[in-house]
Amino acid sequence: MRVLFDYHKLWDVVESGMSALATNATEAQRVAHRDQKKKDNKALYLIHQGMNDETFEQIEGATTTSEAWIILSTNYKGDDKIKRVRLQTLRCQYELLQMETTKTVDAYINKVFALTNQMKTNGEIQ
Repeated sequence: MRVLFDYHKLWDVVESGMSALATNATEAQRVAHRDQKKKDNKALYLIHQGMNDETFEQIEGATTTSEAWIILSTNYKGDDKIKRVRLQTLRCQYELLQMETTKTVDAYINKVFALTNQMKTNGEIQ
């Protein structure tokens, strides 16, 4: 999702959230706030497009992209203890990985990449 936000130049809205508009804002500040709100709505739409029904229910109450992102990152990343357990399991799977005689080299490489990507997602450095 972050790559998608970066591509659409929306990550700044996701990361920093919406700033409040002052009551005595100038016209330039109002225009900037309106543009920021458009970007936020676009990013929120992109999040909703990428969700299945179960995940959508978790973020349907979010009014800004920043709120939705916090909910998603909390739910999917988990706390440090869960990440350590996931990494331990993935490392074990990685060490036990063998190419089956009935499978192709491409299938084996795809398994290696999938495990590697999951390990990176859970905080593996190398």
